[in-house]
Amino acid sequence: MQLGGLHHISAITGNVSQNVAFYTQVLGMRLVKKTVNQDDVSAYHLFYGDEIGHAGTELTFFDWPQSGPNRPGVGTISAIMLGVTGREALQWWAKRFDEFGVAHEGIQERSETAKAFLAFRDPEGQRLELVDDEGRMGGKPWDKSPVPAEMGIHGLYGVRLMIRDLASTARLLTETMGFRPTYSYQSEQQNSVSVFEVGPGGPGTEVHLDVRPNLHYGNPGIGGVHHVAFRTPNNEEHEQWRAKIAQVVRNVTPVIERYYFHAVYFREPNGVLFEVSTDGPGFTNDEDPEHLGELLALPPFLEPYRREIEANLKPIRPLSFEAVK
Repeated sequence: MQLGGLHHISAITGNVSQNVAFYTQVLGMRLVKKTVNQDDVSAYHLFYGDEIGHAGTELTFFDWPQSGPNRPGVGTISAIMLGVTGREALQWWAKRFDEFGVAHEGIQERSETAKAFLAFRDPEGQRLELVDDEGRMGGKPWDKSPVPAEMGIHGLYGVRLMIRDLASTARLLTETMGFRPTYSYQSEQQNSVSVFEVGPGGPGTEVHLDVRPNLHYGNPGIGGVHHVAFRTPNNEEHEQWRAKIAQVVRNVTPVIERYYFHAVYFREPNGVLFEVSTDGPGFTNDEDPEHLGELLALPPFLEPYRREIEANLKPIRPLSFEAVK
């Protein structure tokens, strides 16, 4: 039994119309599912991914304008890493970000590994990185994306957590969740970052632990990340993972039916919210692959309340990101 890597990462937006415009028009990801947060049906839950939102390609957002700004600190996710192929692609993206006025830090290398990456922020300050995946990621960019396929985003490369205590989180990752330590590097703030991988290893499976023993605790908000989810292939193994994690972690949730996948949630020792999710059934479960994300999709258990739910959702306005003149 082995986790397959990252399943999805869920972040927070306070401006849903701007969010859709940026992630589809500038980053060229496909909006594969427009639904609601099943625990708060007054909020959209938007899923962006590859051509059909395969597990491992999904970056999702809760529309919570009331949550206030993100407060960085330990116990939070500090960066979302997305995979593209080759330095040429990173150069192309740096130019594109300049054209669209997107704040970025230029192409850099992690000195200990020579891994090239391009750090940038979305309009709400969300920290993201494009990382050269060396052609090792399987996500297939949508053929109707405004971004050329050869430059497109292939999925989630990795995730970086800010924590105070390395040993406790490392123990959960290695002894319970099957991760392996791989390499380490110094962050921009000269803190030690330890990298762990799971399953097949490499792009799509990495968790980076940025150790900040003296930093205050953070609180996710607009421009921050709510949780990270990891992949398991089927319901049988999912149940086994829940039982295994529950032996060492308090307050693991029951298996929750999310319709597009099954999920369990728990907090790792430094406070970051983790999820383990099944790869399927997936986002074509209730929509034609040609028309994913066009209409509000509701799982069957929410369908009887559609009229009320739609009445409480603000419309997503069509916005246009244009190159800076």
